[in-house]
Amino acid sequence: MDKITLRKQIQTLKRAMSEEQIDAASERLGELFLASEYYQNAKTIYGYLPYNQEVRTISMLEQALRDGKRVAVPKVYGDEMRFIYLEDLSQVEKGYAGIPEPIADEPVADDATALVLMPGLAFDPQGHRIGYGGGFYDKFLASEPAHPTLALCYEFQMFERLDTEEFDVNVDCVLWA
Repeated sequence: MDKITLRKQIQTLKRAMSEEQIDAASERLGELFLASEYYQNAKTIYGYLPYNQEVRTISMLEQALRDGKRVAVPKVYGDEMRFIYLEDLSQVEKGYAGIPEPIADEPVADDATALVLMPGLAFDPQGHRIGYGGGFYDKFLASEPAHPTLALCYEFQMFERLDTEEFDVNVDCVLWA
């Protein structure tokens, strides 16, 4: 299946989810995430703020702050994405494509070993990922390859095998519910 068809299929399935289904899957994924070695070993989490029917990450990021970890979320500047540290996850507004972003432009996150939570539309157990098409995470990780990466997704977003391109960055770990 080509990427365009796959993106349409997954977007249709995500739109069909009820808030209760999203919340239940997000709660289970939060438990898996917080119990993971990736989370336990991280001093900093480069997370993302959920948009539309994405896995609800706010409670996970709030727990990371309570656990004494630093938290940063992405902000888009033209064709570049930077992570901005946040101590208060409510200090955001709609940004690129209507996605919540930090209001402030600083402090710019600077932990080269931070755990990066990877959003996306489709994944496979080998860590292949198909994103939303902007290439922001692929570009970011190509320039900062030392980051461990972890993706959270719904069960229907997992495929046995995805065909990806050479510039698509793999994910180290995929958790699904």
